[in-house]
Amino acid sequence: MSVEVKVYGTEQLCASCVNLPSAKETAEWLQAALSRKFGSDSICITYSDFQQPQTEEDKSWSKRIIEEDLWYPLVVISGEIVGEGNPKLKNIYAKLESMGLQPVVEAVDSE
Repeated sequence: MSVEVKVYGTEQLCASCVNLPSAKETAEWLQAALSRKFGSDSICITYSDFQQPQTEEDKSWSKRIIEEDLWYPLVVISGEIVGEGNPKLKNIYAKLESMGLQPVVEAVDSE
């Protein structure tokens, strides 16, 4: 099972996000964090610039970001917003686990 995590943003930081990482940096950070927790085969992180949407789904989210004044980076999983502005790993983990993804069990040294 592979789950797509979409991160919407743009090159320009939002006014209230000046001290936060960019949307692209957030996508890279999520890729590393989620791969460590769930394994790299079960998660697919996709970054989309909402000012240059490529697909119909991206166009729909782009419209919502602009019309609803949503904060970005905006993290979307299965059509649900799970992070906005400064996404929290705890919320993203909870969504992925509710979808059936299991954390990777790491071997523990017995020494």
